[in-house]
Amino acid sequence: MPWLLLALAIDAHAHLEPADLAAGVRAAQAQKDAARIFLLTPPDTFDHPGRLDEEALLAAVGPPGKLAVIAGGSTLNAMIQEDSRDAAAFRARAEQLLKAGAIGFGEITVEHFAGGTPYQSAPPDHPLMLLLAGIAGGSGAPIVLHMEALRGNLAAFERLLDHDKRARIVWAHAGADGTGLRTPDLCRRLLKAHANLFMELKIDPRNPGLNPLLDGERLRPAWLELFQQFPDRFIIGSDQHYAGDGRRWQAMLGMLAQLPAELQRKIGGENALRLYSRLEAK
Repeated sequence: MPWLLLALAIDAHAHLEPADLAAGVRAAQAQKDAARIFLLTPPDTFDHPGRLDEEALLAAVGPPGKLAVIAGGSTLNAMIQEDSRDAAAFRARAEQLLKAGAIGFGEITVEHFAGGTPYQSAPPDHPLMLLLAGIAGGSGAPIVLHMEALRGNLAAFERLLDHDKRARIVWAHAGADGTGLRTPDLCRRLLKAHANLFMELKIDPRNPGLNPLLDGERLRPAWLELFQQFPDRFIIGSDQHYAGDGRRWQAMLGMLAQLPAELQRKIGGENALRLYSRLEAK
């Protein structure tokens, strides 16, 4: 594998198991193929018994280094899902998470039907989503958004993107589509229209979903063309769970190895460092 992948690769979307955060931290720290790993709280609801405590995650990881935390899935997302209108409490919690060391907000969802957490749905332009965009725009902390593409939510998603154009919205899981609508053509249209939109790339060998990045083990030409058209707008977000079997991360490294050197550097690491500029301020 080319040396530059090992030197620069950043996984900007991974998770720990709540039952043993310390073991997950050790496994992530031991991941030699990743220069940095960003650990997210999954999008959740207040009444879900498996909800990850964000303070516990921040304490287990400590100050940003090889590992860093993107937080809000357990609390900010839960407030959105219960349709809270307490803007003051929402803002206070977002600011509290940043003060505690979070480098971004996530994983937030407006349409989520993956396993492990309850089904969740909210308007992408919910008042608290718009408030979070304003907070993100003012703080420089990106929002990681899990949104299955539906014909009924795309217009509201664009309203969210337009609400505060300083806010960097990272649409998670490109290449692991659950509806069939998130095609390279849809991604191209949205990336052209919204300069503050970024995308994470995901490969799940066990459950590739629709519009996958790979055909077998080879990168699909339509995705490569999109990366070449928007080389600064994609990052790696494997959705790897530590301690898991590592297949998602290894599949991502295999995809990166197929890219031209400049795209390897940008998508593999440089874009994530630029996007999460708060890392350098800590």
